[in-house]
Amino acid sequence: MLKAAEILETSYGVSAEVIDARTLVPFNYEKVIESVRKTGRIVVTGDACERTSFMRQLASSITELCFDSLDAPPVVVGAKNWITPAHELENSFFPQPEWIVDYIHERILPLKGHIVQHNCTQLEQLRENKAGV
Repeated sequence: MLKAAEILETSYGVSAEVIDARTLVPFNYEKVIESVRKTGRIVVTGDACERTSFMRQLASSITELCFDSLDAPPVVVGAKNWITPAHELENSFFPQPEWIVDYIHERILPLKGHIVQHNCTQLEQLRENKAGV
């Protein structure tokens, strides 16, 4: 998301490449591979539910194609595994820019001075998976 990249740049001095994957089938991995080779990291995000989504397939394929270039495992940030709620609750369901920054801080690259707003630790991931969320 562009807003997350903006937060990273302005608040933490971290630049991020944003690749818009509008076409999933066929998916062109060349730009992604080039980016991972430069950065060593990747976040795959979208509005789909994270579990069993195409985002997970992308992360798996990127791991296979870029294994030697990755400094951290790919991180997938998607919607919760719930029924899509009423629009008043969408900010709690769909990924928000702050979630992406929190995931980057917790899983990929600690950001100096960052205060996490969304629990995205591995322990929380295990808890949510156990709860079916």
